[in-house]
Amino acid sequence: MSNDVQTAAQFLTFSLGEEVFGMDIRTVREIIQVGPMTTVPLMPMFVRGIINLRGAVVPVIDLHVRFGRTPARVTKKTCIVIFDAQRGNERVELGLLVDAVSEVIDIAGQDIETPPDFGTAVRRDFIRGMGRVGQRFVIVLDPDRAFDVDDMALLCERSQLAEAA
Repeated sequence: MSNDVQTAAQFLTFSLGEEVFGMDIRTVREIIQVGPMTTVPLMPMFVRGIINLRGAVVPVIDLHVRFGRTPARVTKKTCIVIFDAQRGNERVELGLLVDAVSEVIDIAGQDIETPPDFGTAVRRDFIRGMGRVGQRFVIVLDPDRAFDVDDMALLCERSQLAEAA
């Protein structure tokens, strides 16, 4: 997958149910506890709400819903991962509601395999690869696709049109 197969990258790992996902640590800004969220009318189900992060409005995406599952149940381990998404040339902060954050791990380029055509409940185009870590796999997300701001904005518009009809 990587141009230089010897290069290892660091990934923040987190869980959704029984599955373990990884996200390039360079895109992650911080991890925060779940706090008060303001719901926004006419948003698609995967937009759980918005939070005030030091004066900035940050939308929070429920990854369970974004990946076609039932909404996440908030527990003591539930966190929001704040990361930088790209929208054209602009950086946009988004929050991802995850069941639990695990650890930061190194995965060498040669240990990231092409995503399978089956076997995961996540859209294949959202997955960069399957990272081999010992005897298990970590689903390495492609944040530019899984959290494409323009794509999600289009879904918001469709949701609003459906509500208005």
